[in-house]
Amino acid sequence: MSPPSPVSSPGARLGWLDALRGWAAMLVALHHASYVFVPDLQASLAGRWDPGHYGVLVFFLVSGYIVPASLERHGSVRAFWTGRAFRLYPLLAVACLLGVLPFLLNVRGLRAGLEEFDPGTAILAHATMLQDLLAVPNAINVLWTLSYEMAFYLLIVALWVVGGQRRSAPVAVGLALLALPAGALLPTALLSRTAGTGPVVVVAATVLVVAVAAAMSEHRGLRTAGGLLGGLLAVTLVAANGRVEPWEGAVMLAVMFTGTAVYRAEHGQVPRRATALALGAVLAASLAAVAWNPRLGTTGAQAWQAQWVWGSSLVLAAATFGAAWLLRRRRFPRWATGLGTASFSVYLLHPILLMVSAQFLGRGGRQDTPGLVVFVVVLVAVSWASHRWIEAPAQRAGRRLSGGRAVRARAAGGSGVVAVPARPR
Repeated sequence: MSPPSPVSSPGARLGWLDALRGWAAMLVALHHASYVFVPDLQASLAGRWDPGHYGVLVFFLVSGYIVPASLERHGSVRAFWTGRAFRLYPLLAVACLLGVLPFLLNVRGLRAGLEEFDPGTAILAHATMLQDLLAVPNAINVLWTLSYEMAFYLLIVALWVVGGQRRSAPVAVGLALLALPAGALLPTALLSRTAGTGPVVVVAATVLVVAVAAAMSEHRGLRTAGGLLGGLLAVTLVAANGRVEPWEGAVMLAVMFTGTAVYRAEHGQVPRRATALALGAVLAASLAAVAWNPRLGTTGAQAWQAQWVWGSSLVLAAATFGAAWLLRRRRFPRWATGLGTASFSVYLLHPILLMVSAQFLGRGGRQDTPGLVVFVVVLVAVSWASHRWIEAPAQRAGRRLSGGRAVRARAAGGSGVVAVPARPR
């Protein structure tokens, strides 16, 4: 297992993070599978605990920890975006195609609400990965989290181009504090309801392309402007156009920046004591936001249950991440790290398998524990194959391309490089 230090080579991996990824992905998959194979169990958990939401928050903590490290390893914004594109889009495109294939074959309809949109608008929204922040229904139910991942990428690039990457802890605290009044002040999907979804999608896609292209420039002023424009786009969409309420979006971004703050403190880039205080403030403010802002349309016992599910998921995700971090120097089982390596495939492909099980094989509506076991076995096998033949080749191509660009950027004198030295420990 690699030591708990910044990733030093493209192939280096951190075993504890892989184990967390695998755990989170499988929990999300099992949560969704419970509706099909063990509905009685799912009904008993409703209002008590949401394994899927907990798993997503663990994912966000992991992304917050490792993605900024990836940006620093690449040493340039251009290399970072190239690596992200090759990491995410190949499998995302395959999964989306599989998700809408029954509709294209005139066998089944699209997911609820998606059929109301112009196909060009829906495709463009999904191409930005911001569809959940553009009021466009997701082609696959789990894609909504990728919109917040993309918003996070835009924000860390914005910090990077102005040399503010060490401010992760204050940013996390600020987002958590902003979540407190956000529910009362900011409605959902405001921009799309005011200007229309189609125009908002076109404008957002245009701004995204311009921002990313400018941020990848070798011209310092253009790079800074592009990074800040992308950050402004992320903040605007999360605050004024998300499918979920703005306070939830702010808390989820705060969770990701919390993961980044842990990384900074661990590697001696910021004081540990101040970071620990900041993380406590993030948790307290986030829980206060959960209590202050119940989910839209819920009242009474239903509101309390929603608050409990959100709050318990947040606390348990933080505890899980903290426990794994404390064990980071230990060797994790190979099956656990292997599952984590294929976690993106597990996450994106399990809804496809559930669609096949429920809609084409007639499973669902009754207790079927053997069916659940078969589903898990098939999911692991399909995810392994997907990672080997789709994800891994694309990632290797991305590393070759981004690695060459990063070397050229450093040779040219920077191009987005902002050194963040770690103090020796």
